Amino acid sequence: MLELVWPWFLIALPVPLLARWLSSAKPNGDVLWWAQSQHFIQHQDKTTTSGQAILGKSFLWLAWLLLVMAISRPTWVGEPTQVTPSGRDLLIALDLSGSMKITDMTLNQQTADRLQAAKEVLADFIKKRRGDRIGIIVFGTKAFLQAPLSFDTKTINQLVQEAQIGFAGQRTAIGDAIGLGIKRLEDKPSDQKVLILMTDGANTAGRVQPSQAAAFAASQDVRIHTIGIGADSMLVRGFFGPKEVNPSSDLDEDLLKDIAKQTGGQYFRAKSTEDLQHIYQQLDEMEPTPSEEVWQRPITTLFHWLALFAILSFTASFALNKRFYFSVRERT
Repeated sequence: MLELVWPWFLIALPVPLLARWLSSAKPNGDVLWWAQSQHFIQHQDKTTTSGQAILGKSFLWLAWLLLVMAISRPTWVGEPTQVTPSGRDLLIALDLSGSMKITDMTLNQQTADRLQAAKEVLADFIKKRRGDRIGIIVFGTKAFLQAPLSFDTKTINQLVQEAQIGFAGQRTAIGDAIGLGIKRLEDKPSDQKVLILMTDGANTAGRVQPSQAAAFAASQDVRIHTIGIGADSMLVRGFFGPKEVNPSSDLDEDLLKDIAKQTGGQYFRAKSTEDLQHIYQQLDEMEPTPSEEVWQRPITTLFHWLALFAILSFTASFALNKRFYFSVRERT
């Protein structure tokens, strides 16, 4: 739908006609702008009806029409589109310690390490969180902000996929990861601050104790959901043949349960990729994105296009009139 911001400028459209009528009503004599005026007058009747002259006048009128339309600021208002309103500030703390390279997960019926499985599930989870600001914290021996809170889920997902084991060190600083998450969630609405902590071990590094960090998170109204990732059993090759071991023996489930309980979150146990997918589906339901519908109409301004065509029309009219003038001089 076409709309004009300043429609009253359209009253200027008949100005050239008015000016022409006034000039014809009060002639100024035979004074012209060039010396060969008499010769031009003698040949004017023979040439003014030529197609070139008519075309030049047409371009001049078109330029004036386009210029007035441009000044009236036409805009094209598109069809209504749904816009997802702002939702939660959601941080995901991803463990990159050395134990995340244990291959006790499967992807597409092939063995995969824990980080590969986490990336695959997170990609789908992040893609669905339209309307939320999502950030990524990676931690090992130290905790780092991999991606600040942003609505750009595509870039966030790319940064998740670029994370590699060992980027933050080989050990596990759970307390520091929580502390960094609290800092990044400061001054946010209390009912919208969520931290998802995913790890496969126990706190073995860092300056902040996880229980202290959890208590402070609770005082700041930061809700923490914890995920313990890793299978309960797997076969490994030994000197006397394959044997069954527990690759998650280092997982401190009691700590993760306590962190979730203190902050009003929930603890989940992911023993397989399928478990992890189900957990993030549950989190998607527990922390829903905004459901109310917001509609807006995209607006595209047409001013610059009309102004450009007006300039081109003025140029064409000038070129044709100049050519017409020189053709008259050649005849004289």
